[in-house]
Amino acid sequence: MSQITTLTFFKYPTLRSKFWAFMMMPIARYPLSKTKGLSFYKLMGSGKPGFNPAPDWSTYGLLQVWNHEEAANDFFNTSSLYQKYKRNSQEQYTLYMKSIVAKGEWSGANPFEKSTSLDETIPFIAVITRATIKFKMLRTFLRYVPSSQEPLKNNDGLLFTMGIGEVPLTQMATFSLWKNKEALMDFAYKSKEHAQAIVKTRKLNWYNEELFSRFQPYKTLGHWGGKDVLKTD
Repeated sequence: MSQITTLTFFKYPTLRSKFWAFMMMPIARYPLSKTKGLSFYKLMGSGKPGFNPAPDWSTYGLLQVWNHEEAANDFFNTSSLYQKYKRNSQEQYTLYMKSIVAKGEWSGANPFEKSTSLDETIPFIAVITRATIKFKMLRTFLRYVPSSQEPLKNNDGLLFTMGIGEVPLTQMATFSLWKNKEALMDFAYKSKEHAQAIVKTRKLNWYNEELFSRFQPYKTLGHWGGKDVLKTD
């Protein structure tokens, strides 16, 4: 498949730019729906560092699934909508990714098609997990999140991570970028806290909808925190 996924983060430092970004959440939907070659998109806010569910008004995300890379390139190079985002944000960072595996649903469907053109020389792994949390389970879920994410602190294999979501508290997602598959597997299968989170998820059934997806990031645009986080040298 030639489908690719892009995830763009925007940083807004001033009160005026934060207000602009917030207002664009509904306004940008129409032009995005008309974007050529775009099959799926999600406009997302972010949480404060440490997977704190409180909103971080300075950071927003845009997830896009493209029929082919040329459509993505055209959007980032020529789209008047994207140029507005660039003018109003201090930083922009885009990851181009190919789907390795995706299980579950997002808004009633799985938007990610497994790529047939993965590059075995690229070690990096990106992960998106997304869920709609049952309202009756919300308090229990939010109490548990900090302890379940504890192993991510000072994790040498983790390059970047951020909590994102479409709706605060109830529709949440995480994005994480890892040095390689081994680093991800160590976290997934050797972390006591992560194992307990999986058990609790199955036992308490606190999601209405969930999706786990793994990607190969192969190209970036811009920078975050003044650097390209995929450049590990």
